[in-house]
Amino acid sequence: MNMKDITNNPYFLLTPGPLTTTETVKLAMMKDWCTWDDDYNNIVQDIRGQLVRIATKNPEKYSAVLMQGSGSFTVESVIGTTIPRDGKLLVLVNGAYGQRIVKTAKTIGIDTVVIDTGEVDPPDLKKLDETLTADQDITHVAIVHCETTTGILNPIDEVSKVVKRHNRVFFVDAMSSFGGIEMDIDELNIDYIVSSANKCIQGVPGFGFAIVKTEEFEKCAGNARSLSLDLYDQWKTMEENNGKWRFTSPTHVVRAFAQALKELDEEGGVAKRAARYRENQRTLVDGMEELNFKPLLPRELQSPIITPFYYPDSEEFAFQTFYDKLKEKGFVIYPGKVTNLNTFRIGNIGDIYPDDIRDLLTAIEESSYWLKSVPEN
Repeated sequence: MNMKDITNNPYFLLTPGPLTTTETVKLAMMKDWCTWDDDYNNIVQDIRGQLVRIATKNPEKYSAVLMQGSGSFTVESVIGTTIPRDGKLLVLVNGAYGQRIVKTAKTIGIDTVVIDTGEVDPPDLKKLDETLTADQDITHVAIVHCETTTGILNPIDEVSKVVKRHNRVFFVDAMSSFGGIEMDIDELNIDYIVSSANKCIQGVPGFGFAIVKTEEFEKCAGNARSLSLDLYDQWKTMEENNGKWRFTSPTHVVRAFAQALKELDEEGGVAKRAARYRENQRTLVDGMEELNFKPLLPRELQSPIITPFYYPDSEEFAFQTFYDKLKEKGFVIYPGKVTNLNTFRIGNIGDIYPDDIRDLLTAIEESSYWLKSVPEN
């Protein structure tokens, strides 16, 4: 079994993030930084520029702003800052993270409309079109790109065409896809897109980021429902003070992220990383099907980020036992999140390669204690 990371880490993280990182990303955190010093703030500015260039071939239209906390903090900062007090949000929901956007918006008092298609179906574009036609008060539309509840990859290009035909502001939660799936946010007419440090860029947890269409974002001064999560004020401070954050920033995490961006470039950029993730996912699904595990989604709906599988058809199967056996072999997988189905999930993003997936499949076969033909370890 490939032990490249287990020597210094107890296991591979086969999750949608936090994820397995390189030793060099971890080592980047071994130096302290001063938040007022230009040595550190120049790193922040470089990160901001790189993120925009990753997002689009037309970077002059966009800007990036970093926000302390998990990705959900940044999602809330976008929702709470970009929607005016008299605005109205429509959320396309087909999983737990779309539902979280709804909960976030309602908690901070934003009038919210929901189009929910369940957890295994794509968004209803016809209903979206009809709703935007009927309700002229809706100002913003939000969707999760890769809904890691099921791993479904939502068709943001098709959604964008409907949203922009109705001249609404378009927000995409690309938490688990940015940096791991090729896209150009200008070609997609996305006004705001969000991700976080510990996803496909392969950094560590501690901050999220939003890439904003500058012309649209300039309208948002004074909208914020929160002091700490005022994304506009955070952006203005970074713009006017060479990358300075308003409040204490996660300096070590930022430095690790700068290293992760360097390693993304060395790998060949998003296209090469996306190809590796796709190969990881194909290897995983092919191998799991050979072991008689059934994927939740058809392949045409499945993202290359994370894949749910049904529990085996055996009364002896217990997820926790299976999980523990895999963990003993150096692999951590994820419980299922689909409401009424017995599933578990396996991610393949991070510093994970096809050989690692093949090692995982061997470990799964060896850990299939419910099959009498497989001896229990």
